[in-house]
Amino acid sequence: MSDASSNVLSPDIVHREMKQNGVTDVVWLPDSETNWLYLLMKADPDLRLVGVSREGHACSIAAGLSAGGRKPIILIQNTGMMESGDSIRGWLMGLDIPVVLMVGYRGYTRHGVNKDTAATYTERFINAFGLQYYLVESDADAPRISIAFKEADRTKRPVVILVADEFHGFNR
Repeated sequence: MSDASSNVLSPDIVHREMKQNGVTDVVWLPDSETNWLYLLMKADPDLRLVGVSREGHACSIAAGLSAGGRKPIILIQNTGMMESGDSIRGWLMGLDIPVVLMVGYRGYTRHGVNKDTAATYTERFINAFGLQYYLVESDADAPRISIAFKEADRTKRPVVILVADEFHGFNR
């Protein structure tokens, strides 16, 4: 486990936050950036992993799980979130689904000098949809994950967690 003073986000901490907030299902598009988190989730008998072939499908599946009394989280990258705009609007916002989207912030540099337009448009996209979001860069930011779950439950709307440490903590 990573220590709280480090500048990385530990997959152990993310997993713990999921458990503390009652997550039952992880709806996700598998990728290489979340390998260590995947291994933790796969080993957890209380979590059901639901893989999707396109990020937009994650929204409809999460909506169905939520309607059925489960508590899903959606785990995708920012590019997939942007590709899923209509599904976010129609399934999650249109049906008042209180779900957290944990979104890998590909291209985020913290300095605003982006070499990847995925980062340039991520927050603009979220703001255009009027969604609340929380930036999580390291273990010290992990309590924002619980804040996001509380916000989703309170507002009955999707809330985004932007994970700005794709290449460190999730890969140990």
